[in-house]
Amino acid sequence: MNYFLTYTVYVLILSILMGISTWKLFKKMGYSPLFAFIPFYNYFIILKETKHPKWWAILSYLPIVGPIMMSVFHIYLMKKFGKNLFQHQLLTVILPFIYMATVNYSKDVELEDESANELFLTDEEKNVKKKDTFIGSITFAVVFATIIHVFVTQPFGIPTGSMERTLLVGDFLFVNKWSYGYRLPMRPVAIPFLQGTIFDSGEKGNPKDDPKSYVEGVKLPYTRIFQFNKPQKNDVVVFNYPQDSVHTAIDRKDPYVKRCVATAGDTFEMRGGRLFVNGKPETVLGDQEVQHAYTVNTGTQLDIPGMYNTYGFLPVREMQTDKGFVYMFQGLTDKTATEIKALPNVISMEENIYPKDSATISYKLNADKTAYTKSIDTTQSIFPINKPWNQDWYGPVRIPKKGDVVAINKETLPMYQWIISEYEHNSLENKNGKIFINGKEANQYTIQQDYYMMVGDNRDASLDARFFGFVPEENIVGKPIFTWLSIQGAFSDASSSYQAPRKIRWERMFKATNTGEANKTSYWWIAAMILILFFGWEYFVKLFRKKKTEEDL
Repeated sequence: MNYFLTYTVYVLILSILMGISTWKLFKKMGYSPLFAFIPFYNYFIILKETKHPKWWAILSYLPIVGPIMMSVFHIYLMKKFGKNLFQHQLLTVILPFIYMATVNYSKDVELEDESANELFLTDEEKNVKKKDTFIGSITFAVVFATIIHVFVTQPFGIPTGSMERTLLVGDFLFVNKWSYGYRLPMRPVAIPFLQGTIFDSGEKGNPKDDPKSYVEGVKLPYTRIFQFNKPQKNDVVVFNYPQDSVHTAIDRKDPYVKRCVATAGDTFEMRGGRLFVNGKPETVLGDQEVQHAYTVNTGTQLDIPGMYNTYGFLPVREMQTDKGFVYMFQGLTDKTATEIKALPNVISMEENIYPKDSATISYKLNADKTAYTKSIDTTQSIFPINKPWNQDWYGPVRIPKKGDVVAINKETLPMYQWIISEYEHNSLENKNGKIFINGKEANQYTIQQDYYMMVGDNRDASLDARFFGFVPEENIVGKPIFTWLSIQGAFSDASSSYQAPRKIRWERMFKATNTGEANKTSYWWIAAMILILFFGWEYFVKLFRKKKTEEDL
């Protein structure tokens, strides 16, 4: 079933529930009981009768926003019939169609004459009414922000150094969700602004036992609309982590940001820590800086805080030995590496490159009832696990493209098993040396969507497609637009012995993030306009109304 048909069924079910639980109330308001069953129009009538803006009805069934608005409209309806107490509102929100049905089918329910009641309100009741108005204002502020968050742009923070020095740790970005076509929400009932889980409630750092921020049972299939562009080589892209085992909902998987280094049909390869696409060295843009990891031996201790002030991002592990100090640097540019090597207390300096034909495979211990067992940790192991590849010597590998027909056998299965079973939603079995797809024995498979190779600019400190594999098109969220805030030291770096002091990087704020230029465009003027509109709108509206009143007099 496609997205829009599934969505229509979802709306019809809600409309039937609405009609069954409120048709008598609509009749008492002077309308045909059938109007309670008509999508959007039923809420239009409620808003009309309760003297609220009628255009709000179009928000009734929007994903994520819709459930919030429905709860608000249900409360309006219940107040129309005298259900004003907090417990009434709570029941309306928690058990909407059940509680409204009890009111609908009760014998003594009657419309309240609000105009008559206004005259006899006590001071306490007037205060309650003011509070309701304030709560209503807050609710619609949240709804407006949710609409922007869900349908237009989403804020995103950079917690790790995998994209240094293009994107810095502590950069906070706005992501344009329409860059590659808008991906319609797949979990329409969810808590606004939360990605996957609500809070860390169980084992620390283990999201599998945390409460989810969305209703898993109410789901819609993947669909993208207005897709005029696809990710291109060198685009910085935000996407949902492909191999997230906690969330089955694609749009609820953890968001990642990397550079798209190869698109569908390209050949990707790493040779001695250097990246090649289609046999040619990578194109380095103006805002990129090639970086590598180094081991430095010194006779005396280095002034790391001073070096951080000089060079910026400089995660390093410091170890003292009998002969002096050993420093494990991440993310040194060629220029920085040359300058550090020239320091008088540096004895030796060597770039860290894994040997060729040595596979990077990590293992984890699993607690059993009787003992501990060891299994491969696919998150920290190079993809696919049957190749003798590592971060510095990888491939060559062709990025799958929609329509590609690939051979499926014991050798190629680790490369394509996630594509077949997880990303393209087929049943996959490996029995007695034979491979079965959807119950049929298969020796080939036709790729159903485009895939991409997403790799961090800071290659030696990046958990990227070399570990989690190809990124499917359906996981693409969008493209970062600009940095709206940048705070050095906002996130601690577990890979470094030294933590950067906290400070605001004013020079990065409201700068474009995805132009490829060394000198980024500033969007301060947009920020100023937004602030003027936000804080000045009410002032100008009041001024206009005052002027109009004076003219009328």
